[in-house]
Amino acid sequence: MVDADDLEIRRLDSASVREQLDALAGVLEDCVAGGASVGYMAPFSHADARGEFEAFAAEVEQGRRLLLAAFAGGDLVGTAQVILGLPPNQPHRGEIARVLVHRSARRRGIAERLMEHAEAEARAEGKTLLVLDAVTGDDAERLYARLGWTKVGVIPGYALYPDGRPCDTTYFWKSLEQEVAHRGGRLPR
Repeated sequence: MVDADDLEIRRLDSASVREQLDALAGVLEDCVAGGASVGYMAPFSHADARGEFEAFAAEVEQGRRLLLAAFAGGDLVGTAQVILGLPPNQPHRGEIARVLVHRSARRRGIAERLMEHAEAEARAEGKTLLVLDAVTGDDAERLYARLGWTKVGVIPGYALYPDGRPCDTTYFWKSLEQEVAHRGGRLPR
């Protein structure tokens, strides 16, 4: 686990996303290079990753997405997003997307802290229901189950790994209404 004093989770505004473009892109590029099925295919360059985060910065500015960054020892080592801009009949719902931790920083509790903060920030935005998906059998699937997310089911061959191999996807949901009562509405530290 990362020492609580060494790890800082920050919600980035659009200007901060732009300031951190290279570091954010570095995390995404590393995860794709490591084989993570997070929406991108190989080859995937640093420039490709920067372009993605430039687009995310615009959505942050529009209030359609929130973006969190994890800093360990001052270095950006992880990120998570909550998609807020959903159809008009779903104002209560958000979607967790791209929970990413650089391979050099894994197994230190960073993804768990990012998830705690993502849930708290979504709650602060008035969201009462979150959904997400993960590669079936991956570490992320086990993390979400451990954090109290409810498994909906598995879709075989739903997505591809960056090298083109198919992977199954597990969908999860979590009610934040129960979490508000449990935590008293506080943001995690």
